[in-house]
Amino acid sequence: MNDVPALTGHLTARLTEVYGEPVEVTGLNRLSGGASRETWAFDADGRPLILRRDPPVAPAHTDMAREAAVLTVAARGGVPVPHLVDHGDGAGTIGAPYLIMERLTGETIPRRLLRDERFAGVRPGLARSLGAILARIHALPPDEVPGLPAGDPLEDLVAMYEDFGEPRPAIEIALRWLARDRPAAGGDAIVHGDFRNGNLMIAPDGVRGVLDWELVHRGDPIEDLGWLCVKAWRFGATGPVGGFGTRADLVEGYTAAGGDAPSAEALHWWEVYGTLRWAILCRYQAERYLSGADSSIELAALGRRVCEQEHDLLLILGLTAPRTADPLPDRPVQAAGPHDRPDASSLMDAVRAFLKEEVATGEDERLRFHGLVAASMLGIAQRELLLRDEHGAAHRRRLESLGCRDDAELARAIRDGGLDDRFDDVTAAVRDAVTDKLLVANPRHLATPGG
Repeated sequence: MNDVPALTGHLTARLTEVYGEPVEVTGLNRLSGGASRETWAFDADGRPLILRRDPPVAPAHTDMAREAAVLTVAARGGVPVPHLVDHGDGAGTIGAPYLIMERLTGETIPRRLLRDERFAGVRPGLARSLGAILARIHALPPDEVPGLPAGDPLEDLVAMYEDFGEPRPAIEIALRWLARDRPAAGGDAIVHGDFRNGNLMIAPDGVRGVLDWELVHRGDPIEDLGWLCVKAWRFGATGPVGGFGTRADLVEGYTAAGGDAPSAEALHWWEVYGTLRWAILCRYQAERYLSGADSSIELAALGRRVCEQEHDLLLILGLTAPRTADPLPDRPVQAAGPHDRPDASSLMDAVRAFLKEEVATGEDERLRFHGLVAASMLGIAQRELLLRDEHGAAHRRRLESLGCRDDAELARAIRDGGLDDRFDDVTAAVRDAVTDKLLVANPRHLATPGG
C-alpha cells in the first residue's frame, strides 16, 4: 500500500485515536534507504513523525512489538532513542506491522557525517560517545524485553549461509578461522544488532538518537562493538570506528560508562564475524530480489556487494592487501553484427549519464537515491560484459590447478581440510577470484585500506 492519499487517511484516523482529538496528517513522504522496511516522514498537526512499516508482502508480526518494547526499555535506561508514539501488528488500516515515532533532527547519512564541515567539531569525540551509549544499552535488563532471540550467533550465521545453497570459498576460509579462534562469551545483554554509522541520528552537538532496532537480540555485548568497527561502516574514511575514531576511544568510552573492557582478541573476532555477517546479510537481501518476492533495485544491488565483504574478510585476516584496480581494456568502437551505432555500451553510458545528471539531481529524495543505485548497476553490467570471458577463463584455470571442478567443490575442500597442504595456493586462488569480482562490481573498493 504505497498510495499516499490512502496512507495519509489511515494515519489521520489512527493518530486521531492515539491523541484523542482530530489530527491532520500532512507532508507524507517515503524516505530513501531501508532495504527491509518502509520509512515515511510526515507531520501530524505540526508534530514531526516517522512511520516505520514492514513491507505488506512480507510482514513480521512479532518484530515490531519487540522493537516497541525495547525502545521503551531503552528510553528508561537513558539511551537516546526517538519517543514511541504508537505501534501495531498490522491488523488495522495501516496494512502491516508498524511503529510511529517522533522525528529527530540531525543527520544520518554517513558521508555527510564524515565529511561535512558542520560536523567537524563533533567527529573527534564520537567514538568515545558511542562507546558510552553502547554501555548503557548493554546495562538494560534483557528480561524486560519479551521474545528476544538468543541463538548461537555463529551457528545461526552458518545456517543462513547454507540456506542459499551457494558455497563460497572466501566465506569458508572465514568460517574456519572464526570456529578455530572463537573467544569465550563476554556476557549476556541486550544487543542492538545494527549499531553503526547510518543508524545513528547525529547533530553538530552530539548523538541525538539510536535508530533501527529491528535486529535487536540477546547475546554477547561485544558483538555491538565489533559491528561498529566493520570496514563497511567507515564509508571510505580511515577511522576504524564508523570512520570517526579509534578502537581505543571506543573502548575507553565504553568502560568509563560501566561496560566491561573487551580483550583486543575478542574485539577482533567480533569484527571479523561482523564482516562475514554483512556479507551473508547482503546475499540474504539479494535473495528477496532473486526469488521474485521483491523487485527493489536496492535489493538487486546488494547482491553485487557480497564480494566487497569477501575482500574485506581476506583483508582483515591478513590474506590480501589494498591495491589499485587494473585499467579496463579498450572496448571495440563497433560491436560485431548488423547493428547500428551507438553500440550497447554507449547506450549504457547515455542512460547512466541521464540517471546521474537528471534523475539523481531531482527533488524526490528516494528517486535521487535510486537513480544513483541504477547508474552504479549499469556500470557493473558494462564491466561484466567487457571482462566476463577473460575472468571466466582465468577462474577455470584457477580451479583446475587445485583439482576442483567448481567453487562448490573448492568450498567443500576448504571446509573439510582437503587442501590444507596447499593453503597458500588456495588463498591465492580465492584472492584472485574475489579481485576479479570486485573489478566488475566496485573497482575502487580494492584500494580502500583496512586497519
